[in-house]
Parts: sequence; structure tokens; C-alpha cells
Amino acid sequence: MSDRYWTTLPGRLRLARAVCGLLTAGLLLLLATAATGASTTWDETAHRDAPRTISATQLNLALNDMDAQTANILLSSGDPGTGKGRLEESYTKAGGFYRDAQETISRSLRSLAAASEGDPATEATVVGLTDDFAHYQETVGRALENDSRAGGKDAAREDYRTATDLLTDRLLPEARRLVEANDAVYERQYAEARGDLEVQRTIEAVLGVLLVAALVLLQVRLARRFRRVLNPGLIAATLCAVVAVVCGAQLLTLTHDRMEVARRDSFDSVIALSRSKAIGYDANADESRYLLDPERRTTYERSFLDKSHQLYGIAGAGLDTYDAKLDTTWAVYRKDHNDKRFTGEYRRELDNITFAGERAAAEETVDAYAVYQRDDRTFRRLVAEGRTEEATVFCIGWASDTSNAHFGDWMKAVDEVTAINQRHFDLAVRDGRGALTTLAPLAGAALLLVAGLTVLGLRGRLAEFR
Repeated sequence: MSDRYWTTLPGRLRLARAVCGLLTAGLLLLLATAATGASTTWDETAHRDAPRTISATQLNLALNDMDAQTANILLSSGDPGTGKGRLEESYTKAGGFYRDAQETISRSLRSLAAASEGDPATEATVVGLTDDFAHYQETVGRALENDSRAGGKDAAREDYRTATDLLTDRLLPEARRLVEANDAVYERQYAEARGDLEVQRTIEAVLGVLLVAALVLLQVRLARRFRRVLNPGLIAATLCAVVAVVCGAQLLTLTHDRMEVARRDSFDSVIALSRSKAIGYDANADESRYLLDPERRTTYERSFLDKSHQLYGIAGAGLDTYDAKLDTTWAVYRKDHNDKRFTGEYRRELDNITFAGERAAAEETVDAYAVYQRDDRTFRRLVAEGRTEEATVFCIGWASDTSNAHFGDWMKAVDEVTAINQRHFDLAVRDGRGALTTLAPLAGAALLLVAGLTVLGLRGRLAEFR
């Protein structure tokens, strides 16, 4: 075709039609790519990344719970072989919780093993955990068996010590690595998806402006050349282009924002709170271990303090000063939420307050934690005074004024604030998916209309040159 053709009016009209068509096709391809990527991201978030991370945190918690309940069984079982002096309620409930934790661990390991296929590092960690857990169960089983025989308490205590060392040295670090590894996968996928969306929003804006501008300029050109005010086809195409650009922008912006809500505003809190719950169970287990194994009381006391700082860290606080410093720093925080005098998992949650009711629930959690901490000092004072049996009942009993009951109140408070964040995570995923099923088809249909109406609007003008 001669270059002179493009200097003629029909040639310029066909060129303008081609430009509009290319811009329309570019927008359509961009939005299809963005919608496909967002759909994949939401599927991975809802069905892989978040569930795998939660399974790992549940595994971590259940390991601590199983070990704590083993200690509680040994503490409440009474005389070996006879059961004389048994704390029946504590013994029965500890046995039930032990079996629940055992089942949770087995289920979590199966889920994590299935999810780790194709990831050699994670798969190796899960295999190692499974093997170590089998060894742990064998050792704990031996401890419980020894405890059922006359004169077997010392042997049971020694077996339990071996099991706890395995838990502390291998199982818990491996479980925490799984939490971190799965959370890192989610973080990486989130960062990549958000980065892609930011680029796509910019490109969509540029292509959208160019398309609308091209249609408007073409309308103006036709009005001047053919002395007609309006071309209905191009007017309709321009309106459809505006609808497509607006819907596309809303789709990309809403997806971008919902991903942030799902990850930063809600799931970051879910993970911090899940870690805090696992740490809390481990700290509670340290009290039972403290009673069960007098030779290691210094070790378990130090471990309890370390976990307390992981939850609510106060610089320079020991068990003798922790309560007073907790009360002081907490009172200051309640007046000034920007005060930074404590650290830990609860600090992370309190710095990420986003949703209605979340702050009140988080503050109730810390209040319940403070009650449990004061109970710990009561428990240790009873042991120091030689009132070990009373300390045992206070530690693992089920009356409403015991440490065990207050621990339950604390965990219930953690669950409530976690549920708020989990609910908003689910809503963010639902809203993100909902946008894909409404805005994406609407934008796509509008762009197809743009292409058809542009051709239709120019057909009559081009026919005049035949």
C-alpha cells in the first residue's frame, strides 16, 4: 500500500480505528492478565499459604499442649500402681487434652506433608518432625507406663525429662521453622502480587487515558470533517471505554487494598496471636515441669521468664519485678498507645490494631495475661513455703480461682481477638474474589463493545469513500 494512502482521509480513519483497536486490545489483555493473576493469588492465599501457616502454628501449640498434659497426668496420677491420692478431675481432663493434642499433631503433620510436596526443604523438615514425634511419643508412652507401676515415678520422671529435651531441642525449633517458612512463602507471594498490581494500575491508567483521548479526538475530527455534531457509535464507544477504564481501575485498586487487609491488617495479627498462644501453652507447661522435676526448677523458672518476655517484654524485669513493671508499662500504654516501653508478640498485635472491637479485645487479652502472671508468683510462693500439694492443685486444678482457670480465661481472650482478625481475613478474600466475578467481566464486556462500536461508528463514514 502506498505511503500516500495514509495521508488520505479514509487511510487516516482506518489508522485511527486500528489505534483504538490496539489500545482496546491492550487494555483487555492487561485486565485479563491482572484478573488471572489475582485469582491465582487469592486461591493460593486461601487454600495454600494461610492454611499451611496456620497448620504449622497449630502444630507448635499442640506439641506444647501435649507435653504440658503429660506433666499434668504425672502430677495428678497419685501413687504409682495404686492411684492413691489421685486428683481425679485433673487426671481425667489432662488425659483427654493429651489425646486431643496428639490427634491435632498427627493431623497437622499429614496436612503439612501433603502441602510440602515439591518443596524439598519444607518436605525434609516435615519428615524430620514426623520421625522425631514418633520418638517423642514412644518416650512419653514409656513415662506413662512407668507411672502406672508401683515404684515407677522416678523412672517416669526421667523418661519425661528425656521427652521434654527432645521437644525443646528438636520438635519445637522444627515446628517454628515451619511456621516461619510457610509465612515467608505467603509474604513473598503477597509482595510479588502487590508489586504486579502497582505496575498494572499505572499501565491501565495510561492505556485508558490514551483510549478515551483517541476516541474523543476521532469524534472531534469526524465532526469537523463531515460537519456532523455527533457520531452515535463513537459516543457510545467512548462511554463504554470510560466504564471499562473505571471498572478496571476499581478492580486493580480493590484487589490491591484487599490483599493488604488480608495480609498486613489481619493475617499478621493472626500469626502474632497464634505464636503468643503457643508460647503461652509452653510457659504454662513450664509450671507443671517445675513441679514435676525439682532438679530442674531453676531451668524451668528461667524458661518461664524468657517466654514471658517473648509475650510482653520488659527490659531488665525478673520474676520478682515483672508484675510491677507490667502494671506500670501497661497503665502508661493505656493512656498513650504510642508508648514503647514493652515489646513482644502483644506489642506486635497492639501496633496493628485495625478493626472495630479489636483494641478492646487485645487489651482484655493483656489484662487476662497479667492475672495469670500474678498467679504464677502465688504458685511459686506456695512451692517455696513447702506447700507443694496446694501449689499443684492451684496449678493444675479446675476450680474458678485457680491458675489453670485463669489460664483458660487468658487463652479465651486470645481466641477472641484472633477470631476478629480471622473474620476480616476471610472477608478480604471474599471481597477480592467478588471483585473478580463482577468488575472483571464488566470491564471486559465494555472493552468488547468499544471495539465493536468503533468499527460500527466508522463504517458509515468509510462507506462514503467507496
